[in-house]
Amino acid sequence: MNIALFGGSFDPVHSEHIRLVEAAQAALSLDKAFVIPSYVAPHKAYGAVASGQERLQMCRLAFQGHPYVEASGCEIEAQGTSYTYLTCRNFRARFPEANIYFLVGADMLENFFSWRMPENILSNVTLVACGRDGQKTEPLRARFLERFGVGFLSLPFEGSAVSSSRIRVDLAFGRTNDALPPAVAAYIADRGLYAVEAIPAALSLEKEERREHSYRVARMAVSRSRSAGVPERKALLAAALHDCGKYVLPGSPRLEGFSLPEGVPEPVVHQYTGAYLAEHLFGVTDEEVLDAIRYHASGRENMTTLGKLIYLADLVEEGRDFSGVEALRALFWRDLDECLLAALEHQLAHLKATGAPVYPLTEQAYSWLKRHN
Repeated sequence: MNIALFGGSFDPVHSEHIRLVEAAQAALSLDKAFVIPSYVAPHKAYGAVASGQERLQMCRLAFQGHPYVEASGCEIEAQGTSYTYLTCRNFRARFPEANIYFLVGADMLENFFSWRMPENILSNVTLVACGRDGQKTEPLRARFLERFGVGFLSLPFEGSAVSSSRIRVDLAFGRTNDALPPAVAAYIADRGLYAVEAIPAALSLEKEERREHSYRVARMAVSRSRSAGVPERKALLAAALHDCGKYVLPGSPRLEGFSLPEGVPEPVVHQYTGAYLAEHLFGVTDEEVLDAIRYHASGRENMTTLGKLIYLADLVEEGRDFSGVEALRALFWRDLDECLLAALEHQLAHLKATGAPVYPLTEQAYSWLKRHN
């Protein structure tokens, strides 16, 4: 009997998950495949957005046309951190005579060396790495053999660039995503999963081109949030609302009670109005999110990681086109502090070259980072 185990957050499950299982079934002659949503994945410190039972039900809906697939709630029922070695050990006890394969993406294969008890995993299952024609997995084969004394199988899989985090951003912005199976999309819509109440209300204050910018900033910030150690929902909310004050001028009834600090240049005003609107009109109470909005255009001394993330995602999102942006984007993915220092230096040089007023907070942010970096 040939069995595959496919674990993940599945938050939400999407078409590429389905295609991967189909490819594994064809290549490995699977009799059974278990799709296993985690309770809390070890590599995701802030957990999933949808509940365990919601993610389990979405997996059941996604694979309802595949009779050999079973969505298993074993890790959700166990609760706690979902360690793969425990799951593999349990399935080996359940199917002692079976050939059991554990499916991992090429990106996860690289992290396998740091997993909890990897040798124990390999004593119970055969690892199957799902990379694009094996190209992403082959460079690790020698290292893998040297460390563990066994190899892994490579599954040719022509995958597309689909990510659950990108889908969550789309849904929060009220957009559809073709990667969602129809039954899953209907389930999400029916329960309002991944919706953030403040976001559509805030976007209604922006012009269409500004909404597109906010969307791109959110995609970039969310994509970088996990590696930066920032909760995704904070990154999403701050990015989506960062420009909500762009077209609401001081004196608007929406800003009743608002007081603008002295000496603020016109291009920076919206960061203060945006933070005020986020708190007083859209009900944001998280001070870290408000702080990130409040200083996203100017920066400040000793910025939070979330603040750096939003400042930089705003500056280098994929729609930006200025000299040096590509170098800043590369730094964004590698080192936020190094990128922030370069970005502030670029901004100050641009302001001085054009004769635009330099806001003291920007100079202070640059000086502080120079001293502490």
